[in-house]
Amino acid sequence: MIQHLTSLPVLLPMLAGVFLLMPPCGKNKNIRRFASVALSAITFLISLALLLKVQTDGTQVYAIGDWSAPFGIVLVADPLSTLLVCLSGLLGFVCVLYASAGEDEKGSFFHPLVHFLILGVNGAFLTGDAFNLFVFFEVLLIASYALLMHGGDKKNTRAALQYVIMNLVGSAVFLIALGVLYGVLGTLNMADMAQKVAMLQGDDVYLAKIGGLLLLVVFALKGALLPLHLWLPNTYATAMPIIAALFAIMTKVGVYSMMRVYTLIFGEEAGELAHMAQNWLWWLALATIVMGAVGVLASQDLRKLVANLVIVSVGTLVALVTVQTVEASSAAIYYLIHSTLVTAALFILADLIGRQRGKVADRITVGTPVSQPILLGTCFVIAAVAVIGMPPLSGFIGKVWLLQATVNTEYSFVFWPLYLLASLAVLFAVAKAGSTVFWHHQAKISEQRAAERALHERVHPVEIAALLILVACAPLMSIFAGPLSEYAIGAATQLHDFDNNINIILSGGQ
Repeated sequence: MIQHLTSLPVLLPMLAGVFLLMPPCGKNKNIRRFASVALSAITFLISLALLLKVQTDGTQVYAIGDWSAPFGIVLVADPLSTLLVCLSGLLGFVCVLYASAGEDEKGSFFHPLVHFLILGVNGAFLTGDAFNLFVFFEVLLIASYALLMHGGDKKNTRAALQYVIMNLVGSAVFLIALGVLYGVLGTLNMADMAQKVAMLQGDDVYLAKIGGLLLLVVFALKGALLPLHLWLPNTYATAMPIIAALFAIMTKVGVYSMMRVYTLIFGEEAGELAHMAQNWLWWLALATIVMGAVGVLASQDLRKLVANLVIVSVGTLVALVTVQTVEASSAAIYYLIHSTLVTAALFILADLIGRQRGKVADRITVGTPVSQPILLGTCFVIAAVAVIGMPPLSGFIGKVWLLQATVNTEYSFVFWPLYLLASLAVLFAVAKAGSTVFWHHQAKISEQRAAERALHERVHPVEIAALLILVACAPLMSIFAGPLSEYAIGAATQLHDFDNNINIILSGGQ
């Protein structure tokens, strides 16, 4: 079992998805829910075990079928990939738990699809092969297509169609890029590609640059980087909130791919192609932050507001990736974890608030008060303080860290004022949304009607548990900021250690 531990975060969700389609899980609702929650918890615990093994024994390389790199398919579990696998495992567990209160009944095959999505996400984080990065992208995208239609209506279908078309085009571009790079380099193993890129000469350099820039288009689309971000606000805002919360990890797959490809393959050691995407990514990241901030200010409902917060976080992360230093990458790792968990919590809050406000739903306008203002209001305040970046929660630590990471670089004179203005816009929009929802109400309803509505719309205990897990992550990331920061710095250091990464992967971790 120990020697196969690296493969289990990919293997277990696959087996879980198949198992949940079979009797008795396929026919009995309660058994299916219990099995899904249990299997997602096991996947998360296995991911934690893998993280501890990586901390103890170093990077783990798993050669499928004992075909070593660069000829075989390898999974690479290093500090960064295992941390993100743990993040996807936690988010998957919380979303399955939340949906088991009744959201899973609004469509077919919710639980198997979630596990297949986690399979694709974990595979994308762990793969050491560019072609299998494409394969796992397709696995998670196919699952996401079906999940978007879960409990959908006409508006949801229109947004889902846009999402599907954009990603099908992205998949075609991805294949073309891989074909070009394979034709030039003769390999798609990332470590082997990194070695061979530096030795290219003549026309091969330009062909490899075309392939690398096509990958940039694909990752920008997957990560929702401007101008390829237009699918995200409508898609996330019209999807069921629990689906949008689960999708909070998906844009991070695109950002992670940028970190891998443009640090390892096209990084400092790439010869003529070194940092080939840096200028493109930098200005696109800044434009994405601005566009996301404008979208936050213009949002008229909570779900659209949170969707635009995701865009702001993507722009921020890509800006840090562009800086290409250990400090910037470590800040990006911490901020990635924080932003994923907080935006997922806000999507769930938007769902619960919308359910308790009647026809007004989650629109940012005066309406009937929520039935459980203390519970939801407290959770909203914690999540809002975290996403705004105010002390003492994780958002403040992430903000200070990322500003420090850029202070001594040529980018600070642009990044600092722009990011701080965007943070001010987020502060204004989130504060306005919270005050409108929780403080400004229409005429009070009768006590009897209020009691009946509160009884009918009371948050299920399972939903409370899922919400509290996510909301608690912000203060916990502050309390354990020291160990988390050390881990992030270690993961970033290894990410930028070119020779060590190449040797470990090509030698099979020996």
